[in-house]
Formats: sequence, structure tokens, C-alpha cells
Amino acid sequence: MKLNFISQIQSNMKKSVVISTKRATSSILDGSYVSVFKGRSLNFEDLREYVPGDDIKDIDWKATARSRTTLVREYVAEKKHNIMFVMDTNKRMLGFSDKMEEKKEIALYAAGTLAYLVSRNGDFVSSTFATEKSLDHYPFKTGLMNIEKFLEAYDKHCNRKNDSDINKSLNYIMRNFRRRMIIVIITDMKGMLSISEQTYKRLRVLHDVILINISDANASGKDVFDVEENNFLPEFFTKSKKLLKKEEQKRIELMTECQNRLKKAGIANSTFDTKERIDIKITELLNKHKLEMR
Repeated sequence: MKLNFISQIQSNMKKSVVISTKRATSSILDGSYVSVFKGRSLNFEDLREYVPGDDIKDIDWKATARSRTTLVREYVAEKKHNIMFVMDTNKRMLGFSDKMEEKKEIALYAAGTLAYLVSRNGDFVSSTFATEKSLDHYPFKTGLMNIEKFLEAYDKHCNRKNDSDINKSLNYIMRNFRRRMIIVIITDMKGMLSISEQTYKRLRVLHDVILINISDANASGKDVFDVEENNFLPEFFTKSKKLLKKEEQKRIELMTECQNRLKKAGIANSTFDTKERIDIKITELLNKHKLEMR
């Protein structure tokens, strides 16, 4: 199997990124997934001076007696992350972004870039998305072949026959997974609106959640095609400044509603409108996520 999508993503990458979770902050690229934890069940690393709040069970009494300073044992754990990509396959994703790029293409590059980066550290990557009639789930695995497979499948199933709802994938995850994950949701504004505040909060109980919104093209211009309705918008609408202004105001209201839901659930999010410099956008999003975790 040729790594066609991976090759495209590699050529599009610009820089390194850093990811943070509630339990660990780790560099994706340098391999240093070492986090300090308190507790005797992990591997002993070093001794340090006692500070208020340390567990007294971690005091090394022999070392304390020798040094005449209260010393505690530090432990370390090698952390690997479980990254779940939940990708919207509804035919809306065949429409265009605000920069006039196909939304499906941006979604592929967004998922592929982040998946490629975390895979270099041996993270476990999975993906779940709806097909035309059922659900495709790719189990947690390491390696580029795993990423290539689910990107290829997403490209295939995101087509004009797919009327799926992203909530189908999210409900599947909530029913079947208890292991801690970083869930990356990739959808557009209509997909965001379909996800309830309750669903966001339920996901956040167990998992870290990041959301990527792929922007929508505006309705102005000539020969504007509506993918969902499978027809062109009438010119009296696409050329009317008054109607287009109302349409833009409505879009802003809906986006504000989406942002409020995400804010209440503590979910970092960002809007992508092009695949160019997408690694920079991912960096910015993950930095926002890091701030959410503080």
C-alpha cells in the first residue's frame, strides 16, 4: 500500500507542535513523554527536598537521616496518548471553505498532519466516522500505515450519497470507550450546531476534546452551488447585498452559539479555511488547548 496521503502531508508540513493533556504535557516530536507523578506504583527516578503537600509515604527516611534534610522519592511514567479522530463525512464537506478550497481536503490535511506528528512518538491513533449506511471504526494502532488507511477510507466515504450525522460517531464513542483519549472532532458549522451542549460535556467528563471547524464559503457570486440541496442558488439571492448581509449576520449568530457551547464545556477550537500552513493552525489550536488544561 502506497502512502499517498502521508506523502502529501509530509510535503505540506512546516514546523513542530506541542500537545498538552490533563495528565501530561509532552513534545510530539522529540520523544520526551516523561511526566513526574507522585506515587509508589511508578518507576523511581530521583530524590528531592520535601515540599508541603507531598505524600508522607514518599519520604525516604534513610536518605533523610543521612542528609538531615527531608527527602522524598520522585517517580516517572512514560506516557503515550490515545488520539481519536472523529471526522464528519456528510456530503456538506464536499462544499468549499471561505478560501474556496474543498472542505473535505482541509479535513484530510488537518487530521493527517496531527496524526502524522503524534505517530512519530509512537502514540496510538484511531478514527471513527459514518459511512453511507453504517459506521467505520479504525482501532488504536501505531504507524503510518494505520493513518493512511483511515485517511483513504474517509476520502472514499465522504461523498454525495453520504447524509450522515456526526453525532452517530460521537454516540458510538460514548457507549463503547472508557479509556482516556484525546478526541479531535473535525466538522463544519452545521455539524457543530448538531452537537448538543450535553454531548460536549459528556465527552469532557472522561476525555480531552479538541474541535476543528472547517469554514464555509459565503453565498455571493455567480453559479453558487448548494451541495446539500444539489442545485445552484438563485442569482436574486447571490447578488443581493441586502440578503447577503442578512445571511452573514445569521452566520455570525450561529457561530456565536457554537462558540458558547464549546466555551461552557471547556473545549478548545479553531476555524480552518485552507490546507496551507495547516501545521501553524494546529500549533495555535494546541496552545489554546494547553491553556484550557491549566
